Amino acid sequence: MSYLEFLGQYGDRILSGTVVTVVLTVLAALLAVAIALAAGLMRLAPNALVRGVATVYIEIFRGTSLLVQLYWIFFVLPLFGITFEKFTAGFVAVGMNLGAYGAELVRGAILSVPRGQWEAALALNMSPAKRMWRVILPQAVLIMLPSWGNLLIEMLKGTALVALIAVTDLMFQVKQINGTTFQSAEAFGTALIIYYILARFMLTPFMRWLERFMQRRLGRA
Repeated sequence: MSYLEFLGQYGDRILSGTVVTVVLTVLAALLAVAIALAAGLMRLAPNALVRGVATVYIEIFRGTSLLVQLYWIFFVLPLFGITFEKFTAGFVAVGMNLGAYGAELVRGAILSVPRGQWEAALALNMSPAKRMWRVILPQAVLIMLPSWGNLLIEMLKGTALVALIAVTDLMFQVKQINGTTFQSAEAFGTALIIYYILARFMLTPFMRWLERFMQRRLGRA
């Protein structure tokens, strides 16, 4: 079977798997950003208990394997009465894992904002919350965006693990096709190309556009 014949016969399944991968990545990214922002701000809180909760979460999810976390969420939590559908378990696991890494990016970016900006906001008599949302955080976002670009690419690749709990993403479909055809080069080569296209021509341009957008908003274009 030629490669074109392979695509003609299995293209629909590969496309459907790709759609699932994209949706999974978007949902996991949204969850990761929300968690990272919350946990990053908590790490800077004056309250020791709040900082401790964020630190425990970050250390656990950074220090353990994403695969183990995925299995825990899907197989172990039901033993405690918490059950997730497999697709939900997939993006929750990936989002919580990458959110822990993102939390440190948020914290580091906030601390990287020049001290003069903090003092200027204080001189304008802004409340702590207003200082953070109106002055500090927009500048921190611009600082952290390049690192977030790398993190989102890692997230895209990490979604391949959800195939192990039978989520019908790209990797699941490719493994199924390979199991029936034994055309490993065609199956996994196609997956490799698709992951590259998603990272190079979707995520990377989007993050670069977002950087330019934030630069314009901050008057740095």
